[in-house]
Amino acid sequence: QVQLVESGGGLVQAGGSLRLSCSASGRTVSSYTMGWFRQAPGKEREFVSFISWNGGTTYYVDSVKGRFTISRDNVKNTVYLQMNRLKPEDTARYICAIHNTNSWGSWGQGTQVTVSS
Repeated sequence: QVQLVESGGGLVQAGGSLRLSCSASGRTVSSYTMGWFRQAPGKEREFVSFISWNGGTTYYVDSVKGRFTISRDNVKNTVYLQMNRLKPEDTARYICAIHNTNSWGSWGQGTQVTVSS
């Protein structure tokens, strides 16, 4: 069974950058599509981005296009989310997940990102 652990969150001023990491343990995730989601207080969880197993395909929600970049290192069993030009509305808990059998699962605990104006 795989466990996902996110890290790299923190407090940053608007316009700043953060790099999130999602490290997998228990088994390799190199053959799976991986994704990032976020959830702000009082709001539903929102899809942010995904990356295919080999990194050949990526997708972003419109609100982060051009600012966020997803990548992965299958040797390290880790997925990253580089977040630039952060905005206060990006404030949320960022959570990674695995796409398996037409659904997302193995959710991590998440890492908090807070962007001050």
